[in-house]
Amino acid sequence: MEGASQEDTESVMGMRARLLGRGSSPSSGAADVTAPCRGGPASQWTHPWVSVLRAPWSPPSAPPGPQEGDAMTPSLTALLCLGLSVGLRTQEQARTLPKPTIWAEPGSVIPWGSPVTIWCQGTWVAPVFRFHKEGSSPPWYRQAPLEHADKGNFFSISHMTQDYAGRYHCYYLSPTGWSESSDPLEMVVTGAHRKPTLSALPSPVVTSGGNVTLQCRSKQGLDGFILTKEGEPKSSWTLDAQRGPRGQTQALLPVGRVTPSHRWTFRCHGFYRDTPQVWSAPSDPLELLVPGVSGKPSLLTLQGPVVASGQSLTLQCRSDVGYDRFALSQEGRQALPQSPGRQPQAGLSQADFPLGPVTNTHAGRYRCYGGHNLSSEWSAPSDPLDILVAGSFPDTPSLSVQPGPVVASGENVTLLCQSGSTKETFLLSKEGAAQSPLRLRSKYRGGHFQAEFSMSPVTSAHNGTYRCYSLLSSNPYLLSHASAPLELAVSGAADTIHPPQNKSDPTGGSDRVISCSESLPSHPQDYTVENLIRMGMAGSVLLGLGILLFQAQHGHGGAQDAARS
Repeated sequence: MEGASQEDTESVMGMRARLLGRGSSPSSGAADVTAPCRGGPASQWTHPWVSVLRAPWSPPSAPPGPQEGDAMTPSLTALLCLGLSVGLRTQEQARTLPKPTIWAEPGSVIPWGSPVTIWCQGTWVAPVFRFHKEGSSPPWYRQAPLEHADKGNFFSISHMTQDYAGRYHCYYLSPTGWSESSDPLEMVVTGAHRKPTLSALPSPVVTSGGNVTLQCRSKQGLDGFILTKEGEPKSSWTLDAQRGPRGQTQALLPVGRVTPSHRWTFRCHGFYRDTPQVWSAPSDPLELLVPGVSGKPSLLTLQGPVVASGQSLTLQCRSDVGYDRFALSQEGRQALPQSPGRQPQAGLSQADFPLGPVTNTHAGRYRCYGGHNLSSEWSAPSDPLDILVAGSFPDTPSLSVQPGPVVASGENVTLLCQSGSTKETFLLSKEGAAQSPLRLRSKYRGGHFQAEFSMSPVTSAHNGTYRCYSLLSSNPYLLSHASAPLELAVSGAADTIHPPQNKSDPTGGSDRVISCSESLPSHPQDYTVENLIRMGMAGSVLLGLGILLFQAQHGHGGAQDAARS
């Protein structure tokens, strides 16, 4: 054993001789050290390596070794005497012993408050093991229990804290002395600081073979970050933090040639420089999604593409491929929520993504992907779906129709959207329509910003309720409040005009509906076709009456001429 004095060496050599029955006597200076070997009480053991059997840094609630001052069993005392004596051979003899293996179960990275067991195993069934934590003195000794003699020795930590974090070594005792030190075991505790944020730049959706940069950030001013990749193959990186102007820190890691051959799931922890084994709580997991080429699913919403702020919204991803899971992405956002697929009917799989009460953050462009449980590959992306949030700023445009809300099939119709405030774009939506809403740039006319949406010629397919919104080009997914609803009725040869019903406004507009008998103030209704039909019928009647009158007069005149003759 390194660092032992000549006097200690001579003393323990004498102890070993007596224990082995060879009759050697110890030197006078070693009387206190050998007292337990002669049968004295364990409390008289004064050698600094064995006098403290519990490390001073161990909390009393979970000591890694015997309590200080506890009596040692005679067998452990004898084994320690033997270990001290044979362990003080020359360094050349000690180095011939293979080093033991040290490991931790369930692992070396342990959440705060969780239990862990540290094991040490030699190349033969050793009776005594010595454990040592760097920065803590002295080491402590453990006698191997019979039931674990083949596996080695261990000590358990019932509640992991920062006091147990550090680097550990272990040794075992053999007939030729103490072994070499094991390789270091680094024990890490997590959860000591708030979790950092992990994101992918520019997006967690990466094309096959593409590059992405991972960013780990913290507002606590952490000095470094540990970035780990889960799954196979596992990898980890230790990154120095870059400090920002407000004390926040971050670290960047470029990741290249991302392929769909395996899953790319990452987490990051943070730590301070003076306690590198005391980590923060882990960040939320970040999974990179690499789209493939298999059949793309469809993405739709039952509420329509325009929803009011505060309204519930659910997106549904469906496919006839039979995917086991689905993922949803939003452009510009890091979250990639996943949901297991279900089969509402044979040959169809789908998943619902409830987004809860809608806020401005839900506005944007969405896509979804399908995947199988036993594969890391994802499908091709669905067609994009734009979700527009109404009521994002205080403006309510007006909507009117020319020539009127009731028109004949084949006529030309114009819907006019106006606003008194400066707005760059107007949007026209039809309730229940599958198509995306129409957009037009505004024009300034007569003191108003307006846009004219032309429909020519109209058919019965244009029947429905319309609303318009204003928006700014800086965020094309945030809309004003909805205009009052306008119901357009198109009549035809096979069409029947039904009086409009009062309907609630799901986008926050009023319940006012323009009926057949109600005209817009600036645009009176036009009944040209109906009037022409009535005039034609009246003319036919007059013509028939005229013919009858002519015939009656002509017959009366002929009768008079015959009487005169």
